[in-house]
Amino acid sequence: MDVDLRKLRYFVAVAERLHFGRAAEALHIAQPVLSRQIRALEGELRAQLFVRTRRGTELTPAGEQLLEDARPLLAAAEALRRRVGRAARGPRTFTVAFMPGLIVTPAVRALSARHPELTVEVLRTSWDDQIDVIRDGRADVGYVRLPLDRRGLRLRPLFAEPRVVVLPAGHPLAAKDAVDVADLADECLLQNPATVPEWPGDAPRTEPAVRTVEEKLEHVAAERGVVILPLSAATFYTRSDVAHVPVRDLPPNEVCLAWDADRRGRLIQEFVDLAADLQGEGP
Repeated sequence: MDVDLRKLRYFVAVAERLHFGRAAEALHIAQPVLSRQIRALEGELRAQLFVRTRRGTELTPAGEQLLEDARPLLAAAEALRRRVGRAARGPRTFTVAFMPGLIVTPAVRALSARHPELTVEVLRTSWDDQIDVIRDGRADVGYVRLPLDRRGLRLRPLFAEPRVVVLPAGHPLAAKDAVDVADLADECLLQNPATVPEWPGDAPRTEPAVRTVEEKLEHVAAERGVVILPLSAATFYTRSDVAHVPVRDLPPNEVCLAWDADRRGRLIQEFVDLAADLQGEGP
């Protein structure tokens, strides 16, 4: 049996929202059409994917498994479409993604010098999409920060760097040479807790509707809480209304190169080797 990617996209839209109406609206289709497509998918798979309860729509165990498997499958299909489209348009391109604070220029220049016919592009990412851009084909290789979901990826370690806490400039801890995590127990963490697994479990934390480093720093400057950043990101975004202080008992942030494990192209390996060699040479 061939799996219909369109039906899978419809399924994921419902599974992520657990609401047929909102999913139909996001997909720009009528709700009855969406319901029919989901029933057809359940028939093809011979499994019930959703169950309706008093609390609303919920995934069955089969639905949970399909959601886990469908996301990388759809990302791979999108990556294929992007790469074929780029090849059809003519001159080759190679895209390097990077997280805030990381400098990719030396490796990009080195690859361009070796391949003048190649257009090397760069793509800035965030914690939320640093691996998505690799899986869906927007980037060929990415400079990523751990921790992350390693499934379907190959990684090449590059270096590790200290992490700091970013505080409002007038904060009592801002003048310290260094602090411990315990010193921050009463502070509100303004970022995805998964980025700081060492944060005390009973300490205040919230995740405002912000994603970029710039937005997080605005929240810090407004005295709404603190963020933990790698040193390079904190120094790259230096501003007078916030301060960064080393956190002694936080392990360093690890930076790696990541690429799709199923891709073994010569250019990817060449760039990875170039970047690793240049990193080893230092400034």
